[in-house]
Amino acid sequence: MPAARTDDASARRRARALRIAGLYAVTPDLASTEELAARAAAALTGGAAAIQYRNKAADPALKREQARALARVQAIRGGLFIVNDDAALAAEVCADGVHIGSDDLGIDAARDIVGPDRIIGVSCYDDLALAEAAVAAGADYVAFGSFFASPVKPDARRADVALLEQARALSVPVVAIGGITAANAPVLVRAGATALAVITAVFDAPDVEAAARAIANVFPAISFHPA
Repeated sequence: MPAARTDDASARRRARALRIAGLYAVTPDLASTEELAARAAAALTGGAAAIQYRNKAADPALKREQARALARVQAIRGGLFIVNDDAALAAEVCADGVHIGSDDLGIDAARDIVGPDRIIGVSCYDDLALAEAAVAAGADYVAFGSFFASPVKPDARRADVALLEQARALSVPVVAIGGITAANAPVLVRAGATALAVITAVFDAPDVEAAARAIANVFPAISFHPA
């Protein structure tokens, strides 16, 4: 790839990564694509900066259908659109990036699939060394958790809030996840979380838009600035 095109792709990826700031809404396992799209739209209207499509129960056909539907919502409502686990699906639906965990493709393999301009986020659990290695390998943001008890992953490893302050030295956006609500969100933001990944407190709320706004409003008007 010519140098100019490489520079353009890197600039697009960097601009996308800078938008990992605020509420990062992660979808629940819903069978209804229509309901999922409506809730995602409400979360974006309420101030979510990003939507991650995550559905551990769906078969490949439903995942493709739902990812395409959320891509249409994102095109209308704005916000970043990230696909969990599946780099090929992220590329297929022209998502802004993919989020991978310890059991998924490695960063290099994911980069080969999504290309140079999409972002790659990595789950680092409670492990700063894992995050350092991920950033060195090209991760555009890192996620830590679970910080609180989570109904989605009740047996998840717990992370210490002090990890967020330590992670600021990585100079990439830092996402906190796990049992986050509007009530406990401020402690994570004060500790250094750039974004808060939330499933239940947003998508299980009777009013998704209001729930999203309550968490989004925890943040000041910020964008990410590396340490």
